[in-house]
Amino acid sequence: MTVHHQRRSRLRDALSADVSGVFVTRDLASVRYVTGFSGSNATVVIGTDEVHLVTDGRYREQADHESPDVAAVIDRDVVGALRGLCAGREIALDDRTPIRLAQQLTEAGLAVRAVADPVAPLRMVKDTQELDALSRAGGITAQALEHVANTIAIGDREADIARRLEAAFAERGADDRAFATIVASGENSALPHHRAGDRQLATGDLLVIDCGAKVDGYHADMTRTFVVGAAPNEWQQDIHSLVLQAQQAARDAVAPEAVAGDIDAAAREPITHAGFGEAFEHGTGHGVGLEIHEHPMLSARSSAVLPEHAVVTVEPGIYLPGRGGVRIEDTVVVAQAPQVLTEMQRGLTRVG
Repeated sequence: MTVHHQRRSRLRDALSADVSGVFVTRDLASVRYVTGFSGSNATVVIGTDEVHLVTDGRYREQADHESPDVAAVIDRDVVGALRGLCAGREIALDDRTPIRLAQQLTEAGLAVRAVADPVAPLRMVKDTQELDALSRAGGITAQALEHVANTIAIGDREADIARRLEAAFAERGADDRAFATIVASGENSALPHHRAGDRQLATGDLLVIDCGAKVDGYHADMTRTFVVGAAPNEWQQDIHSLVLQAQQAARDAVAPEAVAGDIDAAAREPITHAGFGEAFEHGTGHGVGLEIHEHPMLSARSSAVLPEHAVVTVEPGIYLPGRGGVRIEDTVVVAQAPQVLTEMQRGLTRVG
């Protein structure tokens, strides 16, 4: 029994009480999770004892190679293919399915209803194959960042550092970057999702680098903050020490059955106590896997309970507009003894 067959069996068990017909999803990460297929056009149909993958002729050989135990239906007309596969049975659609497709299926005479995404809860718990891919992605990310940090010089452009880092991922065996690499220097470091641009690094800058490699479809995510060309000044060291304390507190709170909101609270407590609560303006973390942002979300409003072998990021930060910011982030496996997949020193070190 393949790992994808096992995942489909768990999905059928989860669906059994709510779905009497077939389950259909077009979410590409979920399709890959249950079939192994990684193409850009895919619909999966799962019944009681059959599974079909609908895609187009570009992916005929890829479907045979990646999903040998799944019946491929080569048809660009998704509605027509589903009409042939699902006639006489109710279709339970993943509730993230575009409304237009649901309307087209109804107009084609098919019985359709939306169901809460049943794959996301299964994807939270990583199996051995997934943990291996995530571990390799995390290791490559940390090794590449450590290497590139040693090459940074005053006057480097943010964008050039980002490109060097992404090349270093490839050199170490990654399939791709996990997301557009963030390199934020000086006042740009106060922008949590800054895009690496033409700004040149200057002496005394804070430098935030948020990056990740992707391996076998699985994403890593890590952030470290550096100071450029000088020893850190007092305010830089102060906020970095607070973020480091917050990150450690949150990592210490990561455990099976922990509530996501409690982990967020653990990260916020030292930052808020020091008077910087309003400068920590995003959630503490998120799940990661086949997508860079997955369930569970580690935020103040989240009541999600972390299952063992979920993989989450822990990434508190402090951002002072016009001055600079600090973020420290790791990808962590939820366990009684949590495993950090992006291990690298976290101190405020000098580059350049």
